[in-house]
Amino acid sequence: MKELAWAGTIAFGISVILTPVLIPILQKLKFGQVIREDGPQGHLKKAGTPTMGGIAFVLAYTVAALIFVRAHAEWLPVLIVSVLCGLIGFADDFLEILKKKNEGLKPLQKFFLQLLVMTLFLVYRFIAVPEPTRILLPGGSEWNMPWWLYIAMFFFMFIGTDNGVNLNDGLDGLCASVTTVVALFLTFLSGKYDAGLGTLCIAVAGALFGYLIFNTYPARLFMGDTGSLALGGFVAAAFITLRQPLLILIAGFIYVAESVSVIIQRYYFKATHGKRFFRMTPIHHHFELGGWSEPRVVIVFTAVTFWCCVLAYLLA
Repeated sequence: MKELAWAGTIAFGISVILTPVLIPILQKLKFGQVIREDGPQGHLKKAGTPTMGGIAFVLAYTVAALIFVRAHAEWLPVLIVSVLCGLIGFADDFLEILKKKNEGLKPLQKFFLQLLVMTLFLVYRFIAVPEPTRILLPGGSEWNMPWWLYIAMFFFMFIGTDNGVNLNDGLDGLCASVTTVVALFLTFLSGKYDAGLGTLCIAVAGALFGYLIFNTYPARLFMGDTGSLALGGFVAAAFITLRQPLLILIAGFIYVAESVSVIIQRYYFKATHGKRFFRMTPIHHHFELGGWSEPRVVIVFTAVTFWCCVLAYLLA
């Protein structure tokens, strides 16, 4: 417990100190957010707000967790996945800034890089982890999946989670708030199974708490894909490490809803030749255009995540 308390506190402290130092640096480098022209018109005023703020909290939870690496190293592969996904996001953000358009890496380029990270993590698990295809089902039973089905589930879950978290990053404080709750849930889940992953999970939560001081509405900086893809990689790898990939459908319900809303919108738009199922996607924009303020959307989505995590813990 002392290790968890120190890891979270150190990550929080580093994030609180580093984030305000990073803001003027990003401003000086003119690393400002490029806003979608087809997005909510109220967001246009956010153009130029410093982005790539994810650098601060990724460094915060990395440093805080590594302090305790000798005590528990089970989470190290999860941290590596998170950092590698963050580097993909960094490249995407950097290209957007250079082009001064909301276009960074091409979708296929981003998918290939994510696929590479996923493959490395999958190979590690098949080499270093006993019974890598054994997962825990809600209710406490186990299932040793056929290897081919496990691999298909692994890639689908990983790419869906990483991009779902990325889509969730659309309002001030939204992604950080939702993922803080998920990180705390993963901390408790790790303790329940004595998995040793809690040190990293609480460090992520602490770093995000510190970052939220500067990211709540009106945000002084945005995490960018640097932050959201790093968090997505962390969430996906953590659930896989805990052998609970199916629980993300419950605990990560908001991520799932964000992704599904985009898919429904796209195919409904094509099928109806231009009609929209939602006002705008991802789904947080649907509520925003329905009259909800940004803080209200954040509070409701975070509350839903909290109770979904409670339910997931009861089913674990």
